[in-house]
Amino acid sequence: MKRFPAFDPAEYVEWKAEPQLVRAFRATIEQHDERAAIVSRLTIDAKLDLYAGLVRARLHDIQLKRWVRTGVISKAWLGTGEEATTVGPVHALDREHDVVAPMIRNASACCEMGMSLAAMLRAYLATDDSPSRGRDLHVGSLPDGVLQPISHVGDMVPVIAGVALTFKMKGERRVALTWVGDGSINTAAAHEGTNFAAVQKVPAIFIVENNQVALGTRLEQHHLPGEFKDWAASYGVWGAQFDGNNVLDAFAATRIAAERCRAGQGPALLVADTFRMGGHATHDEREARETFPAELFATWGKRDPIGLYEEYLKEDGVKAKRLNEVESGVAVQVEQAAEEAIASRGKMPKGETALEGVYAIPGTMDS
Repeated sequence: MKRFPAFDPAEYVEWKAEPQLVRAFRATIEQHDERAAIVSRLTIDAKLDLYAGLVRARLHDIQLKRWVRTGVISKAWLGTGEEATTVGPVHALDREHDVVAPMIRNASACCEMGMSLAAMLRAYLATDDSPSRGRDLHVGSLPDGVLQPISHVGDMVPVIAGVALTFKMKGERRVALTWVGDGSINTAAAHEGTNFAAVQKVPAIFIVENNQVALGTRLEQHHLPGEFKDWAASYGVWGAQFDGNNVLDAFAATRIAAERCRAGQGPALLVADTFRMGGHATHDEREARETFPAELFATWGKRDPIGLYEEYLKEDGVKAKRLNEVESGVAVQVEQAAEEAIASRGKMPKGETALEGVYAIPGTMDS
């Protein structure tokens, strides 16, 4: 895809595919027979939909970064480098009926579930026609099956466990999915929610998004040696690990987990290894570069999830022209969405609306 020197991480600007990494991308899928079979059944259109999702996630973040640089907003929370960990799992679900609860870095789950890009961008502008009517930039839409994130990361685990319990009690073949970071997986809420889900055998999927850092604390500073993939056994649930920079591996692993959930086999704990190619937010990118050695950024920079997937698709016979057409179409979507969002800045919420939808109105609730 097109690179943006002013906004992309330095490692992406002159990105070139390394043959051994391209081979490893394909080998990752082929080493698991069940995952390979799932991927083999994907049509070219489905694979291109995944590609469009990755590009949409990247361009959405670049648009936010552009707004930061031009003073439209003060900062933004981005998922650059982690797009596959979000896009793959969402596409593996039944997006008409399942429910997801993204962290703020999984914002691309919103548009992949059906929310408009303009609505997502309006959230940062706090306009009256934004999803929360200006109250919060954490984006969600219940009609689209997206629960609004909770700032206290890890707290969505028990919420999703509760949603999944509802599906089970109603006999619905639906799945609830959320992501939890390598830091927030250590919170009490995450542990309690996972344990509850395990005991009740609810149709929930928890993805541990191991991006090597909890806000600004490196993994080795908050986690003793050991693999997250071993945690599933401690809860008595099924677990698996997937390459968080490989959208097809993410898709296949999540599809297997979802099928198990629908069959009544209880929750799944998936572990995605990936890396955040930036700061916790745009205001601390320099701090992120000081937190990790340059070699780590260089290593993960070579594993750009979009670049490697492009090479995979080309090997499968997809022409560069077709990829360019998909990218161009997504770019137009993002540009139009940004224009729509900016046009909404004249619709700021009135002060008296701040309490609407917060407190129950006397006489409106059943006694």
